[in-house]
This record gives sequence, structure tokens and C-alpha cells, in this order.
Amino acid sequence: MSRSRKVSVSRRSFIAGTAAALGMPAIAGAQASAVKVGIIHPVTGFVAYNGQQGRLGATMAVEDVNKAGGIKAMGGARLEALLGDSQSKVEVGVSEVEKMNEAGVAAYIGCFQSPVGIAASQAAAKYNTPFLIDVGASDLLVTRGLKNVFRLKPGFGACVDQGIAALGALNDGAGKPAKSAVIVHESGEFGTGTAKLLASKLPSIGIEAKELIPHDNPTRSFDNIALRIRSSAPDLVMMSNYGNEYMLLARTLFQQKVELKGMFSVLGGGFNYKFVKDMPDVSQFMMDCNHWFNPRSEASQALKKRVEAGGALFTFEVYLSYSNVMLLADALERAQSADKDKLIAALTASTFKAELMPYGPTRFVDGQNEGGLPAVMQSLKGEIEVVAPEQFASAKAVFPRPKFT
Repeated sequence: MSRSRKVSVSRRSFIAGTAAALGMPAIAGAQASAVKVGIIHPVTGFVAYNGQQGRLGATMAVEDVNKAGGIKAMGGARLEALLGDSQSKVEVGVSEVEKMNEAGVAAYIGCFQSPVGIAASQAAAKYNTPFLIDVGASDLLVTRGLKNVFRLKPGFGACVDQGIAALGALNDGAGKPAKSAVIVHESGEFGTGTAKLLASKLPSIGIEAKELIPHDNPTRSFDNIALRIRSSAPDLVMMSNYGNEYMLLARTLFQQKVELKGMFSVLGGGFNYKFVKDMPDVSQFMMDCNHWFNPRSEASQALKKRVEAGGALFTFEVYLSYSNVMLLADALERAQSADKDKLIAALTASTFKAELMPYGPTRFVDGQNEGGLPAVMQSLKGEIEVVAPEQFASAKAVFPRPKFT
């Protein structure tokens, strides 16, 4: 037996539909259709905290856009967030894209992890749907020739360049105490790609990469790797990994009192307020070249207060996801439409001002924002201070770090 599907029709939509059927314009003041935005993060799985932070930033931005009147060029259309959980799995991220495509999304934002972002944005390309990478360091995200992919933040190439330059300047200024390094990295695309770049560029500042040590995700113990580092006796340990492994490695080296001139990470996933507040002794003097907010920006300080008032920490996932929603809203305003071709054109020509970040002017080249710049931070007395670039610095770096007492 067939069953009919009941559809509720409001008076306004009935009038609009009737007018369309008769070839008449719809009545003025009709409610603009919502713009659906697919927001995909790993809110469960081994990087669930990072994913939850990204979702927090994105949903706060959607709320702010709607409170400010929606997309004014589209009659006040509201943003409607469709929330997806990649579960830290590539195939799940792709399935979320497919599911949201059927729901009619105009664009996607995600996915924190590079492998998930690579696969999910490729899936979105089949439907010519814009995909904004909020967090995802691999430069493969923007070197595949996909016209629908946009990354506001710098990738690991730019972060390595900035990190190497800053480390070289610090080492030169201290009389070149660091001559060797061991690089510990997660074994995926993000960590492996970053580690290879670091190893290739360290000699340019007079530092030898003694070893590259990969590890799995998750890793429950770094005892053996700590013994290997002690045996190698490097001046520096450099890290590129996700939060849990980053913090566990740092704690293991601290507990085993492995003497180093410094610990300097590039895109260290665990270098954040949570780590510094929870483990101030472990994190003391550690440095990271990473995404960070502009401490001199009134807008970033105001958002930081709101996030902290809600009981959360102002980690980079929050303000990067927030900024990407605002980038999309700006593109919708200029496109005056959620049409995918028009939206991609608006994003390609974007001059969006990323006021929360220490960035230059936005300029997309092959989907990568050339104005995106990382900052170099150091943990000092339970606080995270920006130590480079100088125009954004809030403290002077301590290098080399003092020996254990």
C-alpha cells in the first residue's frame, strides 16, 4: 500500500508558489532562504578535543553572522550549520560530504586533519562545492589543481620557512649553541611532510638533523623514543604531531630529565593553553611555530574573552574555524548568491580582512592565501607569549633553555 507524504505549506510559501506558477513576482519582503554550510570536524576519536574546539569556533561565527542580520546582499539570508563528525576517519569524512551534498549545502568548512581534508575536499570537488580548510597543514590540500579548495591559514611549507628563520635567528643571537636536532613526528601526511621539510632546511641554519623518528597515532608510551633521543644526544628536539602525543612526549622527556638546548616544534598540535596551564613545568621554555591570534587585535581579545567566559580555551582551532565562517560570509555578500560558481569566483578574488590573525592582506593563489603567516610562541611561566614576528611579539624569547636543577 502506498503512503502519501504530508507537506506543511505556510501561507507565505503558498502565495510565493502561486505567484511563480502564474509568472508573477513574489511578494516583497519574503523570507530569504537559509544558506546551508557543512561543518565537518572530528568531534569523536583521538583528536576529539581539537574537533570540538573547531566546531565551537564555527558555530560561534554562524551565530554572530545571523545576529548581525545574516547575508544582507541576499535579503538577510541566515547561515544554517550542518554539523558533521568525521570521527578522525577519512572514509567517514567523505561520507559526511556526500550526506551534506544531498541536503543542499552551499559550502563546506573543515576538517582539522590533513588526510580527512584532502579526501573530503576531493569529494566536494565532484559537485563544484567550495571547501574552506580551517585547519589542515599539508600543502597537498592546495597543490592538486582543485578550484573549489581555499585555505586561509599557511600550510606546513610556510610554517617551516618561518620556523627555520626564527630558530636560526635565535641560535645566532645566542652564539650558535645548537648544532644538531632530532625530529619526532606523527606518521601521517601532516607529520611526515613537515619533518621532511624541516630536515631539508635545518642545514641552512647550521643545524644537522640526526634522526627523523616517526610514531603512530595514538601512541601510549614514548619511553623507548626518549631513550633513543638520550642516546643520540641532540641539542634540540623538534616535534610535529597531534595534541595527545605532543604532550605525552614532552612529559616523558621532562620526567626522564633529557637535557636539551631547546624543544622547538613546527605545527605542534599540543602547544596550546590547555597544555601550558595543565603542565606549566613540562611546557616551560618550549617553543612552537604555529597558528596564533594577533594579541594586539581588539577583535581577537574580545572573542577570547567570550570563549573563556563560556568555559573553553582560546585554542587555534577556535579562531581559525571562526575566521573561515567569516571568510565565507564575506564571499556570499560579494557574490550576492549561494550559486557555487559565483561563490568560488568571489572566494578566488577575496580581499577578506582576517582581523583575528597576524596576517597580511588576503590573496588566494591556487587556493592558498599568500597573506597567511604563522607566529612563534614560547611557554613562559604558565603563559603563551608571542616572540616573533617582532611586530606582534609580547615577550623576548629565552634560548637556550636553562639546564635541569
